[in-house]
Amino acid sequence: MALPRIVITGASGFIGRHLLDTIKERYQIVAMGRRSQRQCGAPVHPNIVWHQVDIGDCERLTALFHEIRDEGGAELLIHLAAHYDFTGDEHPEYWRTNVEGLRNVLDLSRVLSLKRFIFASSVAACRFPAPGKPLTEASPPDGEHIYAVTKRIGEEMLGEYAGDFPTLIVRFAALFSDWCEYPPLFMFLETWLSRAWNARVLAGKGASAIPYLHVRDATAFLSTILDKCDELAPGEILCASPDGSVNHRELFEAATLYFRGQRVKPILMPKPICRVGLHAMDVTGRVLGARPFERPWMGKYIDLALDVDAHRTRARLGWVPRPRLEILRRLPFLVENLKTDPVEWYRRNREAMKSVHLRVNLRIHQLLENHEQEIREAFTALLVGSDKQTHLPHYEAIPDQEHHWHHRLILRSLLSSIRTRDRGVFKAYCRDLAERRFAQGFDVEEVCYAVASLNQVCLHILQRDPAADGLDQPIHDLVTMTIQFGIDEIQEVFEQLGSGRTGSLPPDDASRR
Repeated sequence: MALPRIVITGASGFIGRHLLDTIKERYQIVAMGRRSQRQCGAPVHPNIVWHQVDIGDCERLTALFHEIRDEGGAELLIHLAAHYDFTGDEHPEYWRTNVEGLRNVLDLSRVLSLKRFIFASSVAACRFPAPGKPLTEASPPDGEHIYAVTKRIGEEMLGEYAGDFPTLIVRFAALFSDWCEYPPLFMFLETWLSRAWNARVLAGKGASAIPYLHVRDATAFLSTILDKCDELAPGEILCASPDGSVNHRELFEAATLYFRGQRVKPILMPKPICRVGLHAMDVTGRVLGARPFERPWMGKYIDLALDVDAHRTRARLGWVPRPRLEILRRLPFLVENLKTDPVEWYRRNREAMKSVHLRVNLRIHQLLENHEQEIREAFTALLVGSDKQTHLPHYEAIPDQEHHWHHRLILRSLLSSIRTRDRGVFKAYCRDLAERRFAQGFDVEEVCYAVASLNQVCLHILQRDPAADGLDQPIHDLVTMTIQFGIDEIQEVFEQLGSGRTGSLPPDDASRR
C-alpha cells in the first residue's frame, strides 16, 4: 500500500528538519527548503524527495507544484517556511517570504487536491495579554511587531482558500532544543554564563516571560495533528504551547545554578534605565558598525508575560507537552552541551541566529570556519608547497601528516580565541609551539614567518567572501592582532630559552603579510 504524500515547505529550517526525521517512515515526503539537504543537516531517507527552492521564486515553485500534481498530487501540506529576526526592522524579506511566498504556495496548492493545508503561525502573532488574562486559541493575531503583522496577514489569507481545501492554523510557542537554538535564549545564556560586567543584570524585575516548547514536543504535536486531521474543523486554530510562561529570572537562576554549581543573585535594573541603556547601546553599535542583539524595541516588553492557556487544544488532540521536556527541566542539558561541546553549541546557534544577527566575533568565527579546509590547504601550500615564498628548511622536513595536524590545531586555536574573545587561548598555543620548535632546532625567523603566513592566508580568503564586506576593522582586530600577539609570544619564548635572536620579521611586518 502506497504511503500518503505530504509536502513540507521550510524543510531546511529548525522544526522542518526535526519533523522530517519524525514522520519519514509514515509518509512520502516532498521537502522544500532554501538550503540543500546536506547543508542544513536534514535526514536522508528513501521516503524523502528534496527540492532546493525559494517560495518567493514563483516560476521555479510553479514548475515544482505542477510536477507534484502530475505525480498524483498530495494529501497534506505543512507550511513552515517563514522569515523572522529580532532586529525590529521591517526587513523586505518579511513581505517577500511571509506574505508573497505564502500567497504563491496557497495559489499553487489548488492543483494538489489537498485534504488539509496546515499553516505554522506563532503565539507571538498576538499582543501580550493583560495580567491574569492568558492567550487562548480564540485570541486575535493583533501583535504589533512586523513578524506578528505578517503572521496575521497569513492567517487571514488562509480564509480566502476555504473553498479550495480545508486549512488549519498552529500557533507555536518559542521553540528550543537541548542545544538551545532559540536566539534570545542563546543571547541570554551567552551573557549570564560569562564574566561580562552585565552577567548578573536582569531587565526590570526579571518578570519578562514567554512560553517555551521543546522541538521534540513540537514535532510530536504536528505528528498528532496528521493523525487527527479528519477530526478537526476547517480553519481551526490550535496552540502548540504549554500553559503559562517562564520568566527571565527563573531561567537565570536555573542556568547559573547548573553552570556555576551555586545560586547566583541577579541584579535587577529598573525598566526606565534599561530602556535608556538599550538606546545608548544601539547608537554606539551603529557608530561602530556592529549593532548589538539587544534593540530599543525590546524595552517595551520588559516585565510583560505572554501567558498561554491551551487547554482546548489539549482536549482536541489528546496531546500534552512532556514535563521532562519543559524548559527549566532541560536547562541542565543545554548547559552540559555548552560545556562539553562548545564548538557544536556555537555552530548550531550561529545557524539559528542567521549571520546578520551575530555578534561580530561570532560572524568572523563563522566565516573562518566556513573556509577552514581552504585555509588549511592554502597555509600548507604557502609554507612547503609549490606556492611557497621563501626557503623554510625545517618546515620542509616535516612529514605531510604532521603538517596537516599542526595546521588544523593552530587554526582551531585561532578560532577558539575569536569565538571567546580571549587571545590567551592562541597565545598559549603559540607558547607551546615555540617551546617545541626551539627544542627541534627551528630558527625563530621560520616560526614567526609561518605563523604570520596564517594571517596572510586568512585575509586573502576572507577578502573574496562577500559576507566579509564591511568587516575589515573587526577582522584586523580579531584575526591579525590575535596572530600578532601569538608572534610576540613566540619571540618572547625564544629569547627566554636562549636563542639570542628576535627574528627578522618584526611584529608590524608580520601583521602585514
